[in-house]
Amino acid sequence: MTDFLVIGECVADIVRAPGHHDVPHPGGSPANVAYGLGRLGHPTALLTQLGADRLGELITTHLRSAGVELLTDGRPPAATPSAIVTLDAQGRADYTFDIHWSLAPTTPAVTAPHVHFGSLAALLAPGAEATADLVTGLRAGATVSYDPNIRPALLGSPAAVRARVERCVALSDLVKASDEDLHWLYPELSPERAAARWLALGPALVLVTRGGAGALAVTRGARAEGPATAAEVVDTVGAGDSFMSATLDALAARDLLGAGARDALASLTEAALAALLRHAGAAAAVTVSRAGANPPDHGELAAALAGAAGPSAS
Repeated sequence: MTDFLVIGECVADIVRAPGHHDVPHPGGSPANVAYGLGRLGHPTALLTQLGADRLGELITTHLRSAGVELLTDGRPPAATPSAIVTLDAQGRADYTFDIHWSLAPTTPAVTAPHVHFGSLAALLAPGAEATADLVTGLRAGATVSYDPNIRPALLGSPAAVRARVERCVALSDLVKASDEDLHWLYPELSPERAAARWLALGPALVLVTRGGAGALAVTRGARAEGPATAAEVVDTVGAGDSFMSATLDALAARDLLGAGARDALASLTEAALAALLRHAGAAAAVTVSRAGANPPDHGELAAALAGAAGPSAS
């Protein structure tokens, strides 16, 4: 049984840092989420597009090392998408893209109780429509999560993108976004008001990550904030995706995913939301402490959570 079906792009992140040679890392937000879930021990499949080239081989080997099953739409692959990730002296990432997404209508060879999608695969033509149609068909038998992971250089104006993002939000039970995503989409709204706008579209739970300022979780009946877990930051590549994987890991552990769990997901208490933020924040802290999108495995996450709790937790 596959626990998770992830739909979306793979991207080779070619990391460029001052004083260092370029280094290619497997990336792409949906691929990072799939890899993170695999690292945490969940049978996971990724419906994606990869080229028959050196970068495609790099990403394939990487994903399979975590047990991720790779699915395609059956069409001949194009070149593997890539991004130049330029890091500043503080490890903050800026991106330049060579990315395409042309998923054709398809029926995945696996079923799963939860479907995750997002980023460019949900917004870039010509494949975004096939992605949304597929998620629409799958949600009758699965819960759905979505992360817009906005990349302004590829998307045009916020006004043109907003309706497409909100269509994806309305398909979802759980949505995660960064405060930067929300500011780009809704410059006139605070993150809290943007989250409330999304809740009104249908999701049970909205999460907002705020970098060093921690994260926010809101449902219609509860709200919680969590501080960022302390970490020595090497770079921030993949931190939000690690947060997403760990969120799904925590929800799965509490049997809060799957179509039959929708009511329970919507009924999370403040204490449960706070625990969810601690779990996801610890995973993100491990990820930023090392280079590239390198999320923790189950043992590393357990150790990080124990360390964050402090000696009194024993």
